[in-house]
Amino acid sequence: MTGFRSGLLDLLGIKLPIVQAPMAGVSSPEMAAAASNSGALGSIGVGSVDAHAAREMIDAVRERTRAPFNVNLFCHEPAHAEPALERAWIERFEPQFRALDAAAPQTLRKIYRSFVEDDSMLRMLIETRPPIVSFHFGIPLDAKIQALRSVGIILIATATNLAEAHAIEAAGLDAIVAQGWEAGGHRGCFDLERTDEQLGTFALTRLLVRETHLPIIAAGGIMDGAGIAAALKLGAAAVQLGTAFVGCDESLADQGYRAALDDAAHHGTIMTRVISGRPARCLANRFSLLGLNIPDAAVPGYPIAYDLGKALNAAAKAHGEFGFGAQWAGQGAPLARSRSTSALVAALAEEFKEVWS
Repeated sequence: MTGFRSGLLDLLGIKLPIVQAPMAGVSSPEMAAAASNSGALGSIGVGSVDAHAAREMIDAVRERTRAPFNVNLFCHEPAHAEPALERAWIERFEPQFRALDAAAPQTLRKIYRSFVEDDSMLRMLIETRPPIVSFHFGIPLDAKIQALRSVGIILIATATNLAEAHAIEAAGLDAIVAQGWEAGGHRGCFDLERTDEQLGTFALTRLLVRETHLPIIAAGGIMDGAGIAAALKLGAAAVQLGTAFVGCDESLADQGYRAALDDAAHHGTIMTRVISGRPARCLANRFSLLGLNIPDAAVPGYPIAYDLGKALNAAAKAHGEFGFGAQWAGQGAPLARSRSTSALVAALAEEFKEVWS
Protein backbone atom coordinates (compact mmCIF):
# COMPACT_ATOMS: atom_id res chain seq x y z
CA MET A 1 0.00 0.00 0.00
CA THR A 2 1.14 3.57 -0.67
CA GLY A 3 -0.64 5.48 2.08
CA PHE A 4 -2.64 7.44 -0.50
CA ARG A 5 -6.35 6.99 -1.15
CA SER A 6 -8.85 8.90 -3.24
CA GLY A 7 -12.45 8.45 -4.26
CA LEU A 8 -11.25 7.77 -7.79
CA LEU A 9 -9.25 4.73 -6.69
CA ASP A 10 -12.35 3.38 -4.98
CA LEU A 11 -14.44 4.07 -8.09
CA LEU A 12 -11.95 2.34 -10.39
CA GLY A 13 -11.34 -0.51 -7.95
CA ILE A 14 -7.54 -0.13 -7.87
CA LYS A 15 -5.02 0.03 -5.04
CA LEU A 16 -2.39 2.33 -6.54
CA PRO A 17 -2.89 5.86 -7.98
CA ILE A 18 -1.23 4.72 -11.22
CA VAL A 19 -2.77 4.30 -14.68
CA GLN A 20 -0.69 2.54 -17.33
CA ALA A 21 -1.46 4.61 -20.42
CA PRO A 22 -3.43 3.03 -23.29
CA MET A 23 -0.81 3.30 -26.03
CA ALA A 24 -2.30 1.90 -29.24
CA GLY A 25 0.23 -0.40 -30.87
CA VAL A 26 2.44 -0.49 -27.77
CA SER A 27 0.41 -1.49 -24.72
CA SER A 28 -0.45 -5.17 -25.13
CA PRO A 29 -3.09 -7.19 -23.27
CA GLU A 30 -0.20 -8.80 -21.40
CA MET A 31 1.00 -5.37 -20.25
CA ALA A 32 -2.48 -4.25 -19.23
CA ALA A 33 -3.13 -7.42 -17.26
CA ALA A 34 0.25 -7.25 -15.52
CA ALA A 35 -0.35 -3.62 -14.52
CA SER A 36 -3.83 -4.42 -13.22
CA ASN A 37 -2.61 -7.49 -11.34
CA SER A 38 0.00 -5.27 -9.67
CA GLY A 39 -2.62 -2.87 -8.29
CA ALA A 40 -2.49 -0.19 -10.98
CA LEU A 41 -5.02 0.33 -13.77
CA GLY A 42 -3.89 -1.48 -16.90
CA SER A 43 -5.05 -0.17 -20.28
CA ILE A 44 -5.29 -1.22 -23.90
CA GLY A 45 -5.73 1.13 -26.85
CA VAL A 46 -8.18 -0.14 -29.48
CA GLY A 47 -8.54 3.00 -31.57
CA SER A 48 -6.34 1.54 -34.31
CA VAL A 49 -8.28 -1.73 -34.72
CA ASP A 50 -11.79 -2.79 -35.65
CA ALA A 51 -14.44 -4.12 -33.30
CA HIS A 52 -13.51 -7.77 -33.87
CA ALA A 53 -9.84 -7.21 -33.01
CA ALA A 54 -10.82 -5.02 -30.06
CA ARG A 55 -13.00 -7.82 -28.70
CA GLU A 56 -10.07 -10.23 -28.98
CA MET A 57 -7.87 -7.80 -27.05
CA ILE A 58 -10.48 -7.41 -24.30
CA ASP A 59 -10.83 -11.19 -24.09
CA ALA A 60 -7.04 -11.53 -23.89
CA VAL A 61 -6.89 -9.14 -20.94
CA ARG A 62 -9.70 -10.98 -19.16
CA GLU A 63 -7.90 -14.29 -19.62
CA ARG A 64 -5.01 -12.83 -17.61
CA THR A 65 -6.67 -10.78 -14.88
CA ARG A 66 -9.85 -10.39 -12.88
CA ALA A 67 -8.86 -6.86 -11.89
CA PRO A 68 -10.35 -3.72 -13.50
CA PHE A 69 -8.82 -2.48 -16.76
CA ASN A 70 -9.33 0.36 -19.21
CA VAL A 71 -10.18 0.28 -22.94
CA ASN A 72 -9.28 3.44 -24.86
CA LEU A 73 -11.02 4.74 -28.02
CA PHE A 74 -10.26 7.54 -30.49
CA CYS A 75 -12.97 10.19 -30.94
CA HIS A 76 -11.39 12.33 -33.65
CA GLU A 77 -13.34 14.16 -36.32
CA PRO A 78 -13.63 11.64 -39.17
CA ALA A 79 -11.13 12.36 -41.90
CA HIS A 80 -12.20 13.72 -45.27
CA ALA A 81 -10.32 12.89 -48.44
CA GLU A 82 -8.41 15.75 -50.09
CA PRO A 83 -6.99 14.17 -53.26
CA ALA A 84 -4.74 17.06 -54.32
CA LEU A 85 -3.22 17.47 -50.86
CA GLU A 86 -2.71 13.73 -50.52
CA ARG A 87 -1.10 13.47 -53.97
CA ALA A 88 1.31 16.26 -53.05
CA TRP A 89 2.11 14.46 -49.78
CA ILE A 90 2.95 11.25 -51.62
CA GLU A 91 5.16 13.13 -54.07
CA ARG A 92 6.97 14.88 -51.22
CA PHE A 93 8.07 11.54 -49.79
CA GLU A 94 8.73 9.63 -53.00
CA PRO A 95 12.52 10.30 -52.72
CA GLN A 96 12.58 8.55 -49.32
CA PHE A 97 10.77 5.53 -50.77
CA ARG A 98 13.13 5.39 -53.76
CA ALA A 99 16.15 5.51 -51.44
CA LEU A 100 14.73 2.43 -49.74
CA ASP A 101 14.11 0.61 -53.05
CA ALA A 102 10.37 0.79 -52.37
CA ALA A 103 7.37 2.21 -54.19
CA ALA A 104 5.38 4.97 -52.57
CA PRO A 105 1.66 4.28 -52.16
CA GLN A 106 -0.46 5.43 -55.07
CA THR A 107 -3.28 6.65 -52.85
CA LEU A 108 -3.82 7.15 -49.12
CA ARG A 109 -6.59 5.60 -47.05
CA LYS A 110 -8.45 6.43 -43.85
CA ILE A 111 -6.91 3.56 -41.92
CA TYR A 112 -8.73 4.08 -38.59
CA ARG A 113 -12.42 4.66 -37.89
CA SER A 114 -13.33 7.16 -35.20
CA PHE A 115 -15.54 5.86 -32.41
CA VAL A 116 -17.94 8.69 -33.16
CA GLU A 117 -18.93 6.89 -36.38
CA ASP A 118 -18.27 3.27 -35.40
CA ASP A 119 -21.50 1.68 -34.18
CA SER A 120 -20.01 -1.82 -34.40
CA MET A 121 -17.45 -0.84 -31.75
CA LEU A 122 -20.23 0.47 -29.53
CA ARG A 123 -22.20 -2.78 -29.85
CA MET A 124 -19.09 -4.78 -28.99
CA LEU A 125 -18.42 -2.69 -25.88
CA ILE A 126 -22.00 -3.07 -24.68
CA GLU A 127 -21.72 -6.84 -25.13
CA THR A 128 -18.30 -7.23 -23.47
CA ARG A 129 -18.77 -4.54 -20.80
CA PRO A 130 -15.17 -3.65 -19.97
CA PRO A 131 -15.01 -1.99 -16.53
CA ILE A 132 -13.63 1.32 -17.80
CA VAL A 133 -13.65 3.05 -21.19
CA SER A 134 -11.64 6.16 -21.97
CA PHE A 135 -11.71 8.59 -24.89
CA HIS A 136 -8.95 10.49 -26.70
CA PHE A 137 -9.24 13.37 -29.23
CA GLY A 138 -12.70 14.28 -27.95
CA ILE A 139 -15.85 12.65 -26.62
CA PRO A 140 -18.69 10.86 -28.43
CA LEU A 141 -22.24 12.12 -28.70
CA ASP A 142 -24.51 11.73 -25.71
CA ALA A 143 -26.32 8.69 -27.10
CA LYS A 144 -23.10 6.65 -27.09
CA ILE A 145 -22.16 7.92 -23.63
CA GLN A 146 -25.54 6.94 -22.22
CA ALA A 147 -25.41 3.54 -23.91
CA LEU A 148 -22.08 2.78 -22.24
CA ARG A 149 -23.28 4.14 -18.91
CA SER A 150 -26.40 1.98 -19.08
CA VAL A 151 -24.29 -1.18 -18.77
CA GLY A 152 -22.23 0.17 -15.86
CA ILE A 153 -19.07 1.24 -17.67
CA ILE A 154 -16.99 3.99 -15.99
CA LEU A 155 -16.05 6.73 -18.47
CA ILE A 156 -12.90 8.88 -18.66
CA ALA A 157 -11.67 11.37 -21.28
CA THR A 158 -8.51 13.35 -21.98
CA ALA A 159 -8.35 17.16 -21.83
CA THR A 160 -5.48 19.45 -22.82
CA ASN A 161 -7.16 22.67 -21.64
CA LEU A 162 -9.95 23.95 -19.42
CA ALA A 163 -12.56 24.22 -22.20
CA GLU A 164 -12.14 20.51 -23.03
CA ALA A 165 -12.34 19.63 -19.34
CA HIS A 166 -15.59 21.57 -19.00
CA ALA A 167 -17.00 19.69 -22.01
CA ILE A 168 -16.07 16.36 -20.40
CA GLU A 169 -17.67 17.40 -17.14
CA ALA A 170 -20.84 18.62 -18.89
CA ALA A 171 -21.10 15.27 -20.69
CA GLY A 172 -21.35 13.51 -17.33
CA LEU A 173 -18.13 11.49 -17.46
CA ASP A 174 -16.42 10.22 -14.31
CA ALA A 175 -12.84 11.54 -14.53
CA ILE A 176 -10.48 13.63 -16.66
CA VAL A 177 -6.97 12.84 -17.83
CA ALA A 178 -5.04 16.14 -17.78
CA GLN A 179 -2.58 15.67 -20.65
CA GLY A 180 0.31 18.09 -20.37
CA TRP A 181 2.48 19.35 -23.21
CA GLU A 182 5.29 17.07 -21.98
CA ALA A 183 3.31 13.90 -22.70
CA GLY A 184 4.34 11.43 -25.36
CA GLY A 185 2.14 10.32 -28.21
CA HIS A 186 -0.80 12.13 -29.73
CA ARG A 187 -2.14 15.32 -28.24
CA GLY A 188 -5.72 14.80 -27.13
CA CYS A 189 -6.91 18.14 -28.52
CA PHE A 190 -10.59 18.16 -29.48
CA ASP A 191 -10.23 20.86 -32.16
CA LEU A 192 -7.04 21.16 -34.20
CA GLU A 193 -8.17 24.51 -35.56
CA ARG A 194 -7.95 26.00 -32.08
CA THR A 195 -4.52 27.23 -30.95
CA ASP A 196 -2.99 24.68 -28.60
CA GLU A 197 -2.33 26.36 -25.25
CA GLN A 198 0.56 23.94 -24.67
CA LEU A 199 -0.12 23.79 -20.95
CA GLY A 200 2.37 21.75 -18.96
CA THR A 201 1.20 18.85 -16.83
CA PHE A 202 1.47 20.59 -13.47
CA ALA A 203 -0.13 23.86 -14.59
CA LEU A 204 -2.97 21.99 -16.31
CA THR A 205 -3.50 19.63 -13.40
CA ARG A 206 -3.73 22.44 -10.89
CA LEU A 207 -6.07 24.42 -13.15
CA LEU A 208 -8.45 21.50 -13.65
CA VAL A 209 -8.39 20.57 -9.95
CA ARG A 210 -9.44 24.12 -9.11
CA GLU A 211 -11.94 24.73 -11.91
CA THR A 212 -13.75 21.38 -12.27
CA HIS A 213 -15.46 18.96 -9.92
CA LEU A 214 -14.23 15.70 -11.46
CA PRO A 215 -11.20 13.68 -10.31
CA ILE A 216 -8.09 14.56 -12.29
CA ILE A 217 -5.54 12.06 -13.59
CA ALA A 218 -2.26 13.89 -14.31
CA ALA A 219 -0.40 12.74 -17.44
CA GLY A 220 2.84 13.87 -19.05
CA GLY A 221 6.47 13.68 -17.96
CA ILE A 222 5.78 11.52 -14.88
CA MET A 223 8.29 8.68 -14.73
CA ASP A 224 8.94 7.77 -11.10
CA GLY A 225 7.58 7.90 -7.56
CA ALA A 226 8.72 11.45 -6.99
CA GLY A 227 6.79 12.62 -10.03
CA ILE A 228 3.71 10.74 -8.88
CA ALA A 229 3.90 12.40 -5.45
CA ALA A 230 4.34 15.85 -6.97
CA ALA A 231 1.23 15.46 -9.13
CA LEU A 232 -0.87 14.14 -6.25
CA LYS A 233 0.21 17.04 -4.03
CA LEU A 234 -1.20 19.37 -6.69
CA GLY A 235 -4.57 17.69 -6.20
CA ALA A 236 -4.53 14.93 -8.82
CA ALA A 237 -6.43 11.81 -7.78
CA ALA A 238 -4.07 9.57 -9.80
CA VAL A 239 -1.42 9.77 -12.51
CA GLN A 240 -1.11 8.21 -15.96
CA LEU A 241 2.26 7.02 -17.25
CA GLY A 242 2.93 5.97 -20.84
CA THR A 243 6.57 6.46 -21.78
CA ALA A 244 7.61 4.77 -18.54
CA PHE A 245 6.04 1.53 -19.84
CA VAL A 246 7.33 1.60 -23.45
CA GLY A 247 10.51 -0.28 -22.55
CA CYS A 248 8.76 -2.95 -20.49
CA ASP A 249 9.02 -6.61 -21.40
CA GLU A 250 5.33 -6.80 -22.42
CA SER A 251 5.52 -3.73 -24.67
CA LEU A 252 4.94 -4.15 -28.40
CA ALA A 253 7.67 -1.60 -29.19
CA ASP A 254 10.14 -2.98 -31.75
CA GLN A 255 13.90 -3.14 -31.28
CA GLY A 256 14.48 0.18 -33.03
CA TYR A 257 11.96 1.96 -30.81
CA ARG A 258 13.55 0.45 -27.70
CA ALA A 259 17.04 1.44 -28.83
CA ALA A 260 15.91 5.00 -29.52
CA LEU A 261 14.28 5.16 -26.08
CA ASP A 262 17.52 4.00 -24.47
CA ASP A 263 19.31 6.85 -26.29
CA ALA A 264 16.65 9.48 -25.57
CA ALA A 265 18.98 11.61 -23.46
CA HIS A 266 21.09 12.34 -26.56
CA HIS A 267 18.28 13.12 -29.00
CA GLY A 268 15.28 14.33 -27.02
CA THR A 269 11.70 14.51 -28.25
CA ILE A 270 9.82 16.64 -30.75
CA MET A 271 6.16 17.47 -31.40
CA THR A 272 5.30 16.63 -35.00
CA ARG A 273 2.31 16.16 -37.31
CA VAL A 274 4.11 14.57 -40.22
CA ILE A 275 3.98 10.97 -39.05
CA SER A 276 0.23 10.65 -38.52
CA GLY A 277 -1.47 13.93 -39.41
CA ARG A 278 -2.06 15.00 -35.78
CA PRO A 279 0.39 16.61 -33.35
CA ALA A 280 2.24 13.92 -31.41
CA ARG A 281 5.40 13.91 -29.29
CA CYS A 282 7.98 11.55 -30.73
CA LEU A 283 11.60 10.65 -30.11
CA ALA A 284 13.59 12.76 -32.55
CA ASN A 285 14.29 10.49 -35.51
CA ARG A 286 14.69 10.70 -39.28
CA PHE A 287 10.96 11.05 -39.89
CA SER A 288 10.31 13.75 -37.29
CA LEU A 289 13.33 15.75 -38.46
CA LEU A 290 12.05 15.67 -42.05
CA GLY A 291 8.96 17.45 -40.79
CA LEU A 292 10.71 20.41 -39.18
CA ASN A 293 10.17 22.68 -42.18
CA ILE A 294 6.84 21.30 -43.39
CA PRO A 295 3.88 23.60 -42.65
CA ASP A 296 0.85 22.09 -40.95
CA ALA A 297 -1.34 23.00 -43.91
CA ALA A 298 0.67 20.66 -46.14
CA VAL A 299 -0.04 17.61 -43.99
CA PRO A 300 -3.13 15.49 -44.80
CA GLY A 301 -5.55 14.87 -41.97
CA TYR A 302 -5.36 12.11 -39.40
CA PRO A 303 -5.26 9.19 -39.98
CA ILE A 304 -4.83 9.57 -43.76
CA ALA A 305 -1.28 10.87 -43.38
CA TYR A 306 -0.57 7.90 -41.12
CA ASP A 307 -1.17 5.55 -44.05
CA LEU A 308 1.93 6.91 -45.76
CA GLY A 309 3.83 7.03 -42.46
CA LYS A 310 3.24 3.35 -41.83
CA ALA A 311 4.21 2.44 -45.40
CA LEU A 312 7.45 4.42 -45.14
CA ASN A 313 8.28 2.81 -41.80
CA ALA A 314 7.63 -0.67 -43.19
CA ALA A 315 9.89 0.01 -46.19
CA ALA A 316 12.64 1.31 -43.91
CA LYS A 317 12.41 -1.59 -41.44
CA ALA A 318 12.82 -4.02 -44.33
CA HIS A 319 16.28 -2.47 -44.75
CA GLY A 320 17.08 -2.48 -41.03
CA GLU A 321 16.37 1.26 -40.69
CA PHE A 322 14.15 2.14 -37.72
CA GLY A 323 14.33 5.92 -37.98
CA PHE A 324 10.93 6.31 -39.65
CA GLY A 325 8.88 4.72 -36.89
CA ALA A 326 6.18 6.31 -34.75
CA GLN A 327 8.43 6.26 -31.70
CA TRP A 328 6.09 8.15 -29.40
CA ALA A 329 7.65 9.31 -26.13
CA GLY A 330 7.31 12.14 -23.64
CA GLN A 331 9.89 14.56 -22.34
CA GLY A 332 10.66 12.22 -19.45
CA ALA A 333 12.00 9.59 -21.86
CA PRO A 334 15.59 9.71 -20.53
CA LEU A 335 14.20 8.40 -17.20
CA ALA A 336 12.69 5.28 -18.78
CA ARG A 337 13.59 1.85 -17.40
CA SER A 338 13.55 -1.60 -19.01
CA ARG A 339 11.96 -4.31 -16.87
CA SER A 340 8.74 -6.24 -16.57
CA THR A 341 5.51 -4.31 -16.12
CA SER A 342 4.93 -5.79 -12.68
CA ALA A 343 8.46 -4.89 -11.59
CA LEU A 344 8.02 -1.32 -12.81
CA VAL A 345 4.71 -0.88 -10.98
CA ALA A 346 6.29 -2.27 -7.81
CA ALA A 347 9.24 0.14 -8.15
CA LEU A 348 6.92 3.10 -8.74
CA ALA A 349 4.86 2.19 -5.68
CA GLU A 350 7.94 1.84 -3.48
CA GLU A 351 9.45 5.10 -4.73
CA PHE A 352 6.18 6.89 -4.12
CA LYS A 353 5.84 5.44 -0.63
CA GLU A 354 9.34 6.69 0.26
CA VAL A 355 8.58 10.33 -0.61
CA TRP A 356 4.86 10.59 0.21
CA SER A 357 3.98 12.29 3.48
